[in-house]
Amino acid sequence: MSKQPHIGVDETQVAPFVIVCGEPDRADRIAALFDRAEKVAENREYRVFTGLYKGVPVSVCSTGIGAPSMIIAIEELKQCGVSHIVRVGSAGAMQAGIGLGELILAEGAVRDEGGSKAYVDAAYPAYASFSLLKALHEYLSEQETTYHSGVVRSHDSFYTDDEEAICRFWNKKGILGADMETSALFTVGRLRGLQVASVLNNVVLFEQDVKEGVDQYVNEAYVMMQGEKLASRAALEALVAQL
Repeated sequence: MSKQPHIGVDETQVAPFVIVCGEPDRADRIAALFDRAEKVAENREYRVFTGLYKGVPVSVCSTGIGAPSMIIAIEELKQCGVSHIVRVGSAGAMQAGIGLGELILAEGAVRDEGGSKAYVDAAYPAYASFSLLKALHEYLSEQETTYHSGVVRSHDSFYTDDEEAICRFWNKKGILGADMETSALFTVGRLRGLQVASVLNNVVLFEQDVKEGVDQYVNEAYVMMQGEKLASRAALEALVAQL
């Protein structure tokens, strides 16, 4: 098989178990948790490492921001024989009780992004695979940490004119957090027969200024970096538990 046009790898370079993340530098930090890792490709927003974790072949692939670039990665990873994908991402809290660096396990997602709607109507549900979700729960329940589990919302922009009203609306519906990719992963991944899950690190408090929260994350505020590391470890443990 020739190399995929965007992620730049073929089936010999990617493991069946893959973590996806938005930020390319986060892929470096996740790969650092592997027992052994090698960068196998880098093109545009896609940076790919493959290696071993507890003796099991695993890969990590960055996807950039938003549903369209996430979907490209899903499609091309599927062509490379990938069977399981866990997103390690960041989110903004939609509820007041979720602290910075606390994790959100996405059981399902509101499909407020346009990428997945190019595949199937919004009536099609976006939901995680039970086996991966169960493994994530089991790992995190053994850690001395607070985490949350429920429904998140994926969207296309946090700079819309009505963002405050939108957040208040979904807050009242019990949505835990907002990101830009989870619903696309769940929807397109399911349509392509993949096992999928998403664990999100909260980087913005509910009703906090988004720019302020993201700036803190970029500056690697300690508590949020610890959250990212825990999410990454949980994803790796969940993946290897599928054997």
